[in-house]
Amino acid sequence: MGNIDQTLANQLINAMTTVAALPALTGPVHCRIMTVNGSASALGTELATSGGYTSGTGAPTVGFASAAGSATNSNTLVSVTNMPAATEVGIETWDSSGTPRRIWWGPLAAPKTTNAGDTFSILSGQISFSFP
Repeated sequence: MGNIDQTLANQLINAMTTVAALPALTGPVHCRIMTVNGSASALGTELATSGGYTSGTGAPTVGFASAAGSATNSNTLVSVTNMPAATEVGIETWDSSGTPRRIWWGPLAAPKTTNAGDTFSILSGQISFSFP
């Protein structure tokens, strides 16, 4: 994945340069499924709540291993059963604060088309974040 949200990136830089404290992120982290990818400064278009998918803070959660070598990978399966018919192109991770904050975003390795009732899954280890 490797694409950090621009607001969070600015907050990290400010914290590392002692300009401002880093606001805490609140777990768990949610994996929102996108039908249109965003960018560092613009949100993508999330799959609408339908079938077995709940958008926003109801999106599936994902856990991560402790970082090593400036990188981490997911350590949980992300799975949604009874998906709506859609083409999924990416994901975004968000925290669970009262006003959720986007953390990372990125495209899937390849778009995935689901028919109504299909299961959408991202295996453990397939979501990775890293800094250069």
